[in-house]
Amino acid sequence: MDELSLNTLGQHLQTLRQERGWSLSQLANAAGIAKSNLCRLEQGNGNPTLDTIWRLAVQLNVPFGTLVAPISVPLGEDGVQVQLIDQGKDTPQVDAYWMRCAPHTLRHAEAHTPGTQESLTLISGWLEAGIEGATTPLKPGETITFPADKPHLYRTSAQEATMLLTITYNKQGNTP
Repeated sequence: MDELSLNTLGQHLQTLRQERGWSLSQLANAAGIAKSNLCRLEQGNGNPTLDTIWRLAVQLNVPFGTLVAPISVPLGEDGVQVQLIDQGKDTPQVDAYWMRCAPHTLRHAEAHTPGTQESLTLISGWLEAGIEGATTPLKPGETITFPADKPHLYRTSAQEATMLLTITYNKQGNTP
């Protein structure tokens, strides 16, 4: 992530935390990260992982897209890139993302907030996705929907995969 994006994320994160009246220690403990890492992140330093950003969004009770909305560049790590395309304004909240997984990528994703669902449509390549232990292989044009409130994964083969991903949040939890 570039310097401007890190600064933007840090300022937005700090604003969301302060709106809730939380200290750095409270949010860091709740998200399972070191207070020093959260402090650096709010100052626009560091290199947060996708999992760290997800944990912070969950603890702040906002959709991932709300936390990353001010950032205009793809977020990525370990062969995975994700970029917010749009956020719905209705209930339930629906966020849309472009996602790319490099060849030979295995991405384990933590469970999201209760009631969250993911739907993804493969655009190109080959992808295996779904909840751990019950994944489905996909070819271009195919779509899968699964409960994202359970640990899930994305796995590619010898070629990269691109997809459209929508996340639908439970209408009673995790709304802006």
